Amino acid sequence: MFEKSPKSYTDLLGKTNRIVEGTIIQGNITSPADFRLDGHLIGNFQSKGKLVIGPAGMVKGDVICKNADIEGVFEGKIQVLEILNIKAKAHIKGEVICGKLSVEPGAEFSATCVMKPQVKNLPNDGQSKEEKAS
Repeated sequence: MFEKSPKSYTDLLGKTNRIVEGTIIQGNITSPADFRLDGHLIGNFQSKGKLVIGPAGMVKGDVICKNADIEGVFEGKIQVLEILNIKAKAHIKGEVICGKLSVEPGAEFSATCVMKPQVKNLPNDGQSKEEKAS
């Protein structure tokens, strides 16, 4: 009557991937879960979760994710659907597209920035209401 399905190790231990300090990855990373990067990534990153770039972390490339906290170095284009938090020790260069932006005093922010509210309901055919009326 009260059967419990066995949980995977990922569910038991949490769904955060981690690249530790001193690790260098050259290539692209795709992850469905949250991700913490304390090493270096030279390449692109895509996640449906949150990306945390720690104080020793560095990314050179394009990033697409749901939320992000940056405390290290980022150089490239980053697209964050919801909230981008830039910590005081962060260094950002490039292009930023986000829903909401939070920048702590002391952060180096040398980027173009576009803030777009998250689009929740897109029409099926890609037309706006005005285009459908005409």
